Amino acid sequence: MTMEFWLPIALSMKVSLTAGIIVLVAGLFAGKWMSRRRFRGKTILETFFMLPLVLPPSVIGFFLIILFGKNSPIGKAIEALFHHPVMFTWWAAVIASAVVSFPLMYQSAKSGFESVDEAVEGAARLDGANEFQVFFYISIPLSMKAIVSGAILSFARGLGEFGATLMFAGNIPGKTETIPTAIFVAIESGNMTMAWMWVLVTIVLSFLLLLCSTIFK
Repeated sequence: MTMEFWLPIALSMKVSLTAGIIVLVAGLFAGKWMSRRRFRGKTILETFFMLPLVLPPSVIGFFLIILFGKNSPIGKAIEALFHHPVMFTWWAAVIASAVVSFPLMYQSAKSGFESVDEAVEGAARLDGANEFQVFFYISIPLSMKAIVSGAILSFARGLGEFGATLMFAGNIPGKTETIPTAIFVAIESGNMTMAWMWVLVTIVLSFLLLLCSTIFK
C-alpha cells in the first residue's frame, strides 16, 4: 500500500480519536447536568444540543466558518494566540467531527445517567461523598454501558464526517484529507480503485464499531 492510501486513514483516526475525547468529556458533563434538572428552557437547550443531527452538513460548516473564521472574534483570538488560523488545519476537522458527533454522546450519556437509581446516589451523599465523588464513583460506573455505546457511536459518526469538514477544514493531502474527502476526490478524478479501497476500509471500520456498540447496549 502506498503512503497516499494510508495518510487519509491515519488522519481520520487521529481526528476521530481527538474529537471523540472532546465529545466524551463534554457529553458526560452535559448529560449528567441535564439528566436530573428541571428548569425553564430545558427543552429548547436540549433541542439545540441535538440540532447537529438534523442540520445539513453545509449549514454546520457555514456556522463553523462564521464562528472560527479569520474575521470572527474567536478566529482572531486563536490566530493571535497560535499565530495561525484554525481553518484549513486538522484541528478544524476535529471541531467539525466533534460538533456533529456530540448529540450521540450526549443522548447516550443522559439516558445512562437517568437510569441510575437516585436512591443509590443519595446514599453515597449521606455517607459523605461530594458531588464529584458521586459522579465519578457512582453515576459513571452504573452508566458505563450507555457511555461506552455513545462513545463508540460518536467516534463512528466523526469518522464518517464529510460536508462540514470539507467546508471548514478543506481537503489538503496529508494535512486535512480524511477518508470521506479522499473518496470524493478519488471519484472526481476517476481513480475508482483507490476509491473502492477507502470505501471498503470505511465499511469494515463502521461495521466493527456498530457491532461493538450493539454488544455494549
